[in-house]
Amino acid sequence: MPAARKEIEINATPEQVMAVISDFESYPKFLPEMLEAEIIRQGEGTWDVRFAVKVVRRFGYTLRLVQESPTRVRWTLVDGAFKVNEGGWDLTALDDGARTHAVYSIDLQVGMFVPGNILRSLVERSLPDTVERFKAEAERRS
Repeated sequence: MPAARKEIEINATPEQVMAVISDFESYPKFLPEMLEAEIIRQGEGTWDVRFAVKVVRRFGYTLRLVQESPTRVRWTLVDGAFKVNEGGWDLTALDDGARTHAVYSIDLQVGMFVPGNILRSLVERSLPDTVERFKAEAERRS
């Protein structure tokens, strides 16, 4: 899957959006493809999180997520079913902090053969759906 980027405006403060992004263990509640999310190590603004997802089939992976600032999170692959899984969220306050402009970026390279039509589906449908689900969850909580 090539690198992808999605921008969206969210009717919640950057702090509220970041609270959803960093609530990893709640991901299975609002991301249907996410089967499990477990924090296996946590430090100051750093988490190693083991995820299990089902996209065509079930697979697992662990990411190291680092909150670089109150409005920026980056992740890299620790281990799992990918060759590369890195990306992040960048949040910018809008309307005196009442709303958020969010940018989600990802570079994902699978470690197994996946047909081109499935990879295109991940980029064209799954990425926008995932970002919309984060938006809906942040607005629901705000």
